[in-house]
Amino acid sequence: MILSTDVWAAALIRRAELSGGFGVVARKGDARAGAVLVKAVNLSDRTVRLYAEATRGDGERVWMRPTAATEEPEVDAYIARAARIDPDIWVVEVEDKQGRHFLTEPVEEG
Repeated sequence: MILSTDVWAAALIRRAELSGGFGVVARKGDARAGAVLVKAVNLSDRTVRLYAEATRGDGERVWMRPTAATEEPEVDAYIARAARIDPDIWVVEVEDKQGRHFLTEPVEEG
């Protein structure tokens, strides 16, 4: 991430809001270099997807789903485990009627 984490998170929230969604920082970590989890809530069917930044084998930075869970309690349990391991982690929650994540970086849904 080129931007500091706090600036990047604010930009994601702003992008969501400009597109008709809603975003909030659900957990703050290290303002300059904390890792980020993006929790995307689909308001139409109440499913949830979680995204984490990762590096592919070729060195490209991408967003991927660290868990296949789509139920909120399962995703929240994953987030709680991740926060115990990395206390500097951020969680940005975005809500949208279409379930969009509002990430502009490459995303691997697989």
